[in-house]
Amino acid sequence: MSQDNTSQTQVPADADPSKDEVTHAETVPAPEPSCADAAASDLVAQIAALEQKNAELQDNWLRAKAETENVRRRAQEEIAKAHKFGIEKFASELLTVKDSLEAALASEKQTADDLRGGVELTLKQLVAAFEKSALKEINPLGEKFDPHLHQAIQMIASDREANHIAQVLQKGYLLAERVLRPAMVLVSSGKPD
Repeated sequence: MSQDNTSQTQVPADADPSKDEVTHAETVPAPEPSCADAAASDLVAQIAALEQKNAELQDNWLRAKAETENVRRRAQEEIAKAHKFGIEKFASELLTVKDSLEAALASEKQTADDLRGGVELTLKQLVAAFEKSALKEINPLGEKFDPHLHQAIQMIASDREANHIAQVLQKGYLLAERVLRPAMVLVSSGKPD
């Protein structure tokens, strides 16, 4: 038979493996944590912290957005109520005026003086209702013409200075300093020659 000359290490049968020379596990040192591993672990921790912070910020943003929507919705509801019931105070003041007019019409035996007294009282009630609602009368007789408050119908010759109100045809009204109706007036062109 021919012998195979390959190099193989043969362990004697009576050899003790505990007394062998150094084993492979003992020759390779245990890997020490490298700088790259430490940096990677720091990055993972930073990413986790940033993800948590991002989640908190997103939650806060969603809550703020929801609160803003609620405020907007409540404001719209309040505006709708103000439009719907804005004249409630004024309307309740006008009820006394209507009651007075109905009482005057219900009385069958009235003299002209009684009727006049009742109308004057009703007018006082109406003026009081206007004042409570910031509705002011514009009666500009003798004042300088102001196109923002007055509507000139005609220029007439009068004893008043030029561009001053000579006659008021219809009183105007302001609602909280805003012109509700301009006064219809005749404006003086100056004294006749």
